[in-house]
Order: sequence, then structure tokens, then C-alpha cells
Amino acid sequence: MRVHVADHPLVAHKLSTLRDEQTDSPTFRRLVEELVTLLAYEATRDVAIAPVEVTTPLTTTTGVRLASPKPIVVPILRAGLGMLDGMVRLLPTAEVGFLGMLRDEETLQPRTYANRLPDDLSGRQCFVLDPMLATGGTLAMAVDYLHHKGARTVTAICLLAAPEGLEALEAHTGDDVDLTVVLAGLDDRLDERGFIVPGLGDAGDRLYGVV
Repeated sequence: MRVHVADHPLVAHKLSTLRDEQTDSPTFRRLVEELVTLLAYEATRDVAIAPVEVTTPLTTTTGVRLASPKPIVVPILRAGLGMLDGMVRLLPTAEVGFLGMLRDEETLQPRTYANRLPDDLSGRQCFVLDPMLATGGTLAMAVDYLHHKGARTVTAICLLAAPEGLEALEAHTGDDVDLTVVLAGLDDRLDERGFIVPGLGDAGDRLYGVV
């Protein structure tokens, strides 16, 4: 498992504003979208490409295009949905699938309640969107699912992670999965409720309100 923490002043600025409890939901949503687009540049450095001939106003030249099969973007509902627009802005031709997962707030264990993905992901590059990598359970379950469906590589894009979550994810996946985790920030720890500290609160609630 490879971990990349983005080191850019714009990433740090936007993340700081997201952390602020005074940031309202519309501003929070806009900043998440902008931040994910910045992270997507890092996450797609190894996206598969193929040569293509391009005719310019002066001549022909060789360029590149995204290779087939197309990459697939997988937001984990519900909070991952707030990251989708920022990702597809950079990868507009990617396909989009959905995984709905909930974490039991007592046991901290995830469960799947929705699945809208192809049955066969053989050879696909998958980009998973999940704002908070806390205990690591939800992301581990998602990575397992994609890997067992044949995904060639999995790249997880998260706003924040806790060291405990990264350790649990690495222990779970080992060397079996070609996994990269791209982060805007790596925080200090988890609290007794499994929340990232200092964190930014519940990303889903801050994106969409409490429902």
C-alpha cells in the first residue's frame, strides 16, 4: 500500500477552511469539490493512457488518450457523493459506480446497503472516494469488493486519515491489492468514538445536514 499526502498550499488552505466549525454547508460542499479536483491530479498520475494521432491546424502529431477499459470512479455513499463532481471534472469520460456503506456507531463495523457497480471489473483502474479514513473498516470492505471483482488497481482519495485507519487498512490488504491512498491531510489519532482528531467533524452531516 502506498500513501501520498498532498503537499500544496492551496490544499492546506482549503482543508483549514473545511475544519472550521463556522464553515456552512454550501461553502463546505464547494470546498470539498475544489479540494478533490486538486487531489485528483495526484491520484491520476498513473492512469492508463494509449497513443492517439491528433491533427492540429498545422500538422499531425501523436498525443495520448485514456486507455480502455475506462477508469471507474466509486463514491462511497453518502459522504463520498460530495466528492464526485470534483473527481469527474478531471475525468469526465470515466464511468461511475456507487457503494452505499454505513458504520455502526457502537461497533464501528461497516455494512453495505447499496451496490451499483459492474459485475466484472477485470483490468479496471478504480478510484474510490471516501472523505474520512477513520478506523479503515469501510474502505477495507470497499477495496475487498473491487479487488474480488477483478480491479487491476485501486486508488482511494480521502480528505483526512488517522494513523490507526491507515495501519488497519494496510494490515487488511497486505500485498494482495495494488492500493494507493491519496490524502489532503494525515491527522493525529482517533478518539473514543472513532472520530478523527482534530478532524473536521462528520463529513456527511456537514455536506448535507443531519438526516
